[in-house]
Amino acid sequence: MTDKVTPLAPETDPVARAAELLKEHRSSIDRLDAILVYTLGERFKHTQAVGVLKAEHDLPPSDPDREAIQIARLEELAKAADLDPAFAKKFLNFIIQEVIRHHRQHQS
Repeated sequence: MTDKVTPLAPETDPVARAAELLKEHRSSIDRLDAILVYTLGERFKHTQAVGVLKAEHDLPPSDPDREAIQIARLEELAKAADLDPAFAKKFLNFIIQEVIRHHRQHQS
């Protein structure tokens, strides 16, 4: 007599359950990535408008005081969101540098 292995139902098979959870997490990540991209697009529309205003009124492309306030604000938001504040600071610094680059282009 041979023993037949009966496959486990997905709800009791740990590998199948892990695969389903992985699929759900990846779906959420994909949705959040889309939100991030569209949010950054919207943000850059506003910073482009700021760059045009600064160029029209001969204002400097960067505002170190505002940047410092924004970085401190983002670090606090990161803490509240349980996100590494150092990562949030790096991320915002990257965005700020890109915005300043755009502002300088408007002044050329």
